[in-house]
Amino acid sequence: MNRIPATVVTGFLGAGKTSLIQNLLRTAGGRRLAFVINEFGELGIDRELILGCGIEGCEDDDIVELANGCICCTVADDFLPSMKKLIERPEPPEHIIIETSGLALPKPLVQAFNWPEVKARSTVDGVIVVIDAAAVAGGRFADDPEAVARQRAADPNLDHENPLEEVYEDQLACADLVILNKSDLVSPADLARVRAEVTAVLRPGVKIVESRHGNLPASALLGLAAAAEDDLSNRPSHHDNETEHDHEDFESFAVALAPAADPQALEARILQAVEKFGVLRVKGFVEVPGKPLRHVIQGVGPRLVRHFDRPWKQGEARDGRLVVIGLKGLDRRGIEAEIRG
Repeated sequence: MNRIPATVVTGFLGAGKTSLIQNLLRTAGGRRLAFVINEFGELGIDRELILGCGIEGCEDDDIVELANGCICCTVADDFLPSMKKLIERPEPPEHIIIETSGLALPKPLVQAFNWPEVKARSTVDGVIVVIDAAAVAGGRFADDPEAVARQRAADPNLDHENPLEEVYEDQLACADLVILNKSDLVSPADLARVRAEVTAVLRPGVKIVESRHGNLPASALLGLAAAAEDDLSNRPSHHDNETEHDHEDFESFAVALAPAADPQALEARILQAVEKFGVLRVKGFVEVPGKPLRHVIQGVGPRLVRHFDRPWKQGEARDGRLVVIGLKGLDRRGIEAEIRG
């Protein structure tokens, strides 16, 4: 029996994983795809954004959301049962796409493909790491250095290395393909520097490609045939000797958004909250009165983008919501007040 290939898409918050998957859907050429989405936070915004692509073949049953925590921490409880359901369908998918949260370590997930329940029916076609080239060029691939310094000062037991830096390095160590996304936001010289820095830590043979808005075709992303689960010894991790890890230095919450007659004013309030309260990531959508389409909002740090993605469905509640992600200790009341104005 042929094993179903699975592609793991990982990368830090706001790197462009969802945009990449939306473009993959558009260029899949009728291939039966299924998705496992590991949403970080209490609302399935990423799932909604993928369903909002409006592409034929993108059905509810083909998108599985794992919202109970980081996918690499809940492999046995969430991921393996979900994979079994997908691969045991009467008509199983031809390819499975797994989008991890920005905090996930890819290696525990790849290891799960050696479990008997999965190994006979599926294989890791490749691990794709999406990098925000502009953030890396600015030294912000992880978080605000001042926030890290404050965190270290407050916790004498904190490891001397930045935990987000370890996540970033673990993702690159496990990669079969690296995508330098948002390449249009950096100069050629800075892009060359980022490429050289990334290349220096990759295994031999790992390819690097550049993209804007995650605009790469399915043919470039699928069919890597890496069988990554059989190559674990060549994919080192900072956490190889640990039985578990956590991400208690992060938190997220959802802000309900009223209809926005002036989306630009809403954007200004969100950016003000990001700057004032040290927010790392926002993503969600809102109703714009008089417009038939849903308005999507996504941002990482001080960069925020907005666009209309799909028509509101007949009878659908037009409840706007924005997921806010940041380091532990976010001022929820202050952020909500700032955004709502």
